[in-house]
Amino acid sequence: MTASPGLGALARAFTRIGFISFGGVAGQLALMHEEAVDRRRWIDEATYLRALNFCMLLPGPEAQQLATFIGWRLAGWRGAIVCGGLFILPGALIMAGLAYVVAAHGAVPAIAALFTGVKPVVVGIVAAALWRLGRRTLTGARPLALALAALVLIHWLGAPFPAIVLGAGVIGWWLSRGDGAGPAALTAPSAAAWRRLAALVLVFALLWAVPVGLAAGLAGGVMPDLALLFTKSAFVTFGGAYAVLPYIAEQAVNVFGWLGAGEMVNGLALAETTPGPVILVLEYVGFLAAYKAPAGLDPLAAGLLGAALVTYVTFLPSFLFILAGAPMVEYLARSAAAAGALAAITAAVVGVMANLALFFGEAVLLPGGRFDWTMAAIALAALVAVMRFGIAVHWLVAAGAALGLALYS
Repeated sequence: MTASPGLGALARAFTRIGFISFGGVAGQLALMHEEAVDRRRWIDEATYLRALNFCMLLPGPEAQQLATFIGWRLAGWRGAIVCGGLFILPGALIMAGLAYVVAAHGAVPAIAALFTGVKPVVVGIVAAALWRLGRRTLTGARPLALALAALVLIHWLGAPFPAIVLGAGVIGWWLSRGDGAGPAALTAPSAAAWRRLAALVLVFALLWAVPVGLAAGLAGGVMPDLALLFTKSAFVTFGGAYAVLPYIAEQAVNVFGWLGAGEMVNGLALAETTPGPVILVLEYVGFLAAYKAPAGLDPLAAGLLGAALVTYVTFLPSFLFILAGAPMVEYLARSAAAAGALAAITAAVVGVMANLALFFGEAVLLPGGRFDWTMAAIALAALVAVMRFGIAVHWLVAAGAALGLALYS
């Protein structure tokens, strides 16, 4: 390995990655591997893989967490903030601009037509993601039962998403707690490690409370609800954006009434075509919620504040998870109980994603209760393009937008 870089080198590298990190999680992880392992040789292959396994155990966007881990490994907590923050900053800025276009000009016929063509493409993309995850995850009776139970609980019984995730994790941990721990005995974290964890939790509690309190005091309105909802979602976002979206969509559309189901689909389409984690779709929800209920502020100022607040509380826990857990990465990455909990949660996430497919499918393919054959054909074509030909998602979204302009403008 080469010498550890300075903060300036890390900032330049991860800003560049942030601007070109299209292609979803796989593309983002490949970019970081190329930069940190192959090109710069800042970390070795084994460290990269251990870190990736650790990040996959955590709720939240694993690519952003891996960037944060690399920064921590190379330059401590300052490196973690620089790498993790700059990885998401370009996409967050772009998403804020696109959210404003939707909020202020979404009724313009050309823009409305563009999104009409994109919506069925999103349905096809979600269906493809569901199939791929299900095929990889549901390899036995137990995972299949967990997925079906999660679908029944969330779709027909209205169980909250956090309870489903936590329940699945407990089941997986309980069933795996007696399994072997790996080739060598694991050493549990020391008392000093637990004291360090307690101190970090206190610091991050203050980092959460002060900005949230300022936003609520400045604007009021929807800000407290945005902060609480998206903080809660950040702690249960196992499986990425597709897993948490049914929960957010239910809350944002049906409980709080911040936006419509079609607008939610539009947000996912924008997130798929911008760099950075797809979970930046939550920033879009925050912008629209605050823009529509500005509570005395200028709508644009309120929207930007809502977007910034949601982005902050969504990603703040990821920094906590890395800074708190990185010293224990070897223990957690090789813990059979932790792996069992993650496997059970992933299986349950398949059921939750099936609910997302139903939610988007009903909104797009059954507008007003009538089946739209054109929308269904576009969704099927998108599904085939992803599954059979491997066409990149952002190109599919662009093609759907062009088709929408041709058919509906």
